[in-house]
Formats: sequence, C-alpha cells, structure tokens
Amino acid sequence: MKKLVFTLVATFAIATSYAQTVTADELKAEQAPKKESIAALQAEVDALQARIDAIPSYGWKKGAFGTIGGSISGFNNWYAQGTPNNNSGNIGFTVNGFANLNQEKFFWRNSTNINLAWVKLDDKDDANDSDDFEATTDVFTITSLYGRKISEKFAISGLAEYRTTLLNNFNNPGYLDLGVGATWTPIQDLIVVIHPLNYNFVFSDNDSVFESSLGAKIVADYTRQLGAVNFKTNLSMFQSYESGDLSNLTWTNSFGYTLWKGIGVGFDFGLRSNKQEALNYSLAQTPATATSFDDVDNKLQTYYMVGLNYSF
Repeated sequence: MKKLVFTLVATFAIATSYAQTVTADELKAEQAPKKESIAALQAEVDALQARIDAIPSYGWKKGAFGTIGGSISGFNNWYAQGTPNNNSGNIGFTVNGFANLNQEKFFWRNSTNINLAWVKLDDKDDANDSDDFEATTDVFTITSLYGRKISEKFAISGLAEYRTTLLNNFNNPGYLDLGVGATWTPIQDLIVVIHPLNYNFVFSDNDSVFESSLGAKIVADYTRQLGAVNFKTNLSMFQSYESGDLSNLTWTNSFGYTLWKGIGVGFDFGLRSNKQEALNYSLAQTPATATSFDDVDNKLQTYYMVGLNYSF
C-alpha cells in the first residue's frame, strides 16, 4: 500500500512539473509576438510624437526653475582647527524664469537669471569679527527679445539685455545692450541672436575704467524640459568695434532633476570674462595690482552651486 501511494505521489509530481514546464514555454511563445507588437506600436507613437513636436506651438509658455543650497555649522573648543570657536554658514539660490510668446508672424521671448549667495564666519574669540552674512555671489540679468518672422526659422529682431548686481553696487557697474539684427531658431527652444548693430551702455561711477561703445551682440539660449530634467544654457557676448578691452562674455548653465513634486537636485555654473571689471577690481586693491588695460590680469571669472532644485 505504501509503495502504491509513493508511486502515485511521484507520478503526480513528475506530471505536474512537466505541465508547468510546458505551460511556461507556451506562455513565452505566446508572449513573444505581443512584445514585437508593443515595440512596433511604440515606434509608431515615437514617430507621431516627433511630428507633433515639429508643429509650431503658438501662445504663451511660462516657467521657472532653480537651485537652493546652504549649510550651517557651529564649533566650540574645537582646537584642531585655527578658529576653535565659531559659527559659520552659507546659503545661496538661483532663479531661471521665462515667459515666451510665439505667434504665427512674430515672437517675444523674456527671461531672467538671478544668482545670490551669502557666507558667514563668526569667530567667537574675536570681538571685532563680523557675525553677519556677507554677500559673495551677486548676479542679475533680464532679457527681452522681439522678432518679426520672415520664415519659420529666421526673424528680424531687436534685443534689450540688462545685467548688474543686486546686493552690492547696484548698477555700478550696470550693462544695458540695445541692438537690432537677426535671430535664427533652428530647433524648438533654441535661439541664436546675431545683432551687428548693438550699443553697450555701461553705467558706473568710475568713468575712467568703464566706457560705453558700439559693437556686435551674439546670444545663444537653449531652455528645455525633458521629463524630469530641466536645463538652461545661455551664452551672451558683446564684441566692441572700438576696442577688445571693452568686450565681454558671460556663459551661464543650470541643470535640475526633479525627484518628487517639483523638488530634486540641481547644479549651476557660470563663466565670465570682462576686462573692465578686472581693471576696476585691480585698481581698488592696496596697493593696486594693475595700472591700465595693458597690464591687468583678466582672469576668467567662475561660479558654481550644488543643492536642491525646484521647478514650477
């Protein structure tokens, strides 16, 4: 009896195992053509989306994103460092906002970039030490570009761009570019501005260093959101017809990756070259580290920030 029961159980187990194996193979065989169908459908969807993206979208497009970073620390009797008793911290944020209007015969693109940061180092053992947050990064740019289309990709355009600082020395210096020329929009969200007739107004208390001049303005801007990724890159150049000493260049970049409800991680960095600013700084040192444009060391200006990213 026991042998009979054992034989039946073994036979049932073998049969069940074989049935499961056959069933799995059959399911895989049935699954394969469905996967191929899904891939074919996805290819059709991608092709349709590409055609949709190629159709110009009219109306307003608005948005903003940026990065927030900071830290706070405090030390008491931490003798391993040079300042054993201190409170320190830093905080900074960037804002990249845009409001763009696109119509059949014209466009109007507006953007702003703000980058501010403060640093504090309070030495508790120094009664004369400042315990305030001091501004370390100070960037403000606002741009407005109007274009009258002569084709879908080319337009006759006018540009106004203003750059200065907000926390320290507002409008000292300040730069206002006004110019006309052409704008090329080879793909969606990318603009290339070439204005051979542009006047760079420079506002400053130090007229011996800062000087306005006529020149050419070149701007390239790409602002895009791809799923959870936001990014913006902007290159702004002015080439003075009067002297290369009066030319300047600014390149800013912002990247953000959204993790949850508009919040994520972000990274900003920028490069800048401005010989007038370099000379003004050198003359203000004690003793002065330069006497004119001829001997000033025009080092590349840079900044970066890593922190939380936001978008809306």
